[in-house]
Amino acid sequence: MGLAASIVLVLLEISIPEVALFGQIEGFIEKINFSETLLDGMLAFLLFAGALQIDLSLLRDRAWTVGAMATLGVVISTILVGVMFWGAGQLFSLPISFAWALVFGALISPTDPIAVLAVLKQARVAKTLEMDMAGESLFNDGVGVVLFTILLAAAMGTSGDSGIDFVHIARLFFVEALGGAALGFVTGYLAYLAMRGIDDYPIEVLISLGLVTGTYAVAQSLHLSGPIAVVVSGVLIGNRGKQFAMSQDTQRYLFDFWSLIDEILNSVLFLLIGLEVIVLRFDVSVLPLAIAAIPIVFIARLFSVALPMAFVSARQRFVTGTVPILTWGGVRGGISVALALSIPLVDERLQILAATYAVVLFTLIVQGLTLPAVVRRFAHPAARKDTA
Repeated sequence: MGLAASIVLVLLEISIPEVALFGQIEGFIEKINFSETLLDGMLAFLLFAGALQIDLSLLRDRAWTVGAMATLGVVISTILVGVMFWGAGQLFSLPISFAWALVFGALISPTDPIAVLAVLKQARVAKTLEMDMAGESLFNDGVGVVLFTILLAAAMGTSGDSGIDFVHIARLFFVEALGGAALGFVTGYLAYLAMRGIDDYPIEVLISLGLVTGTYAVAQSLHLSGPIAVVVSGVLIGNRGKQFAMSQDTQRYLFDFWSLIDEILNSVLFLLIGLEVIVLRFDVSVLPLAIAAIPIVFIARLFSVALPMAFVSARQRFVTGTVPILTWGGVRGGISVALALSIPLVDERLQILAATYAVVLFTLIVQGLTLPAVVRRFAHPAARKDTA
């Protein structure tokens, strides 16, 4: 709808130049800091709402798969995308330093949890496969943001393709990711104790709101991963909190409240993604590199799924068609766009932004809309049953 509105406004401006509506809307959208709106506003609420729906027992059973794809998979994809994007830049005479190619790899590698969870509502897949997709998208989002932040700082501090301290990057990565998980567990458990001590659904809903905003704010102040912290606290409240700390009334009101928050923010987010096209100014010269980014990211996604799965295959079993479904289901969305827009005004920003939008629009429109057909094509009929 956002893209359609953008196209209509552009055509209206071309056919009736005296109409000022396009200019007014463009001015309004330019005032919206998309990156800050999503990363510092919507993201915490959307991740918490998604994490509430995660079945902890099933997540525990699929922990090796989810963990491997959310960490090892993101690192593999970041490196592969970085190498191939750097090579494509040389091929199309649009050179980009290797450090900035890695930044693009980091921002485009994590699948968007908001987009993936929305797509999963339309595609009937086995419970284990659904957990692999949902769990990966919720956790690799936090991992990707951490990796992007570290690589962006490294790219800003280097001039050329050398000077990146990968040991330092790895150390910061684990501190921020594991620290965020620990923080989320602590704040989530405190909220759980507070909910268990009372039976008043309005207050318990407010506690959940305070948990999200407080956890994310503390994580940012301590330079820990806010997304990972919020997901961990959401999983704890959605499982242990639901089982031991909430009455039936509280469960109904709290989960309905967060479901409504999820629907509203999802709608606003995807409309903003489409409308952002109005204010973006792309140079036609970067179009070949942007188009090349689509198969580059897809190939990297294939390896970032297949290699971690091979790594954990001795411990986990997978339903038929897992690799093609997970590969095609690697939908990117608002988080990649927000991270790309947060890049300072450097020479490489134009190439990265154009490539990001090309990949996001392709995955949302083509992969997202055709995922149910891919599930029907590759999954064994028995694997699509809810009880599989």
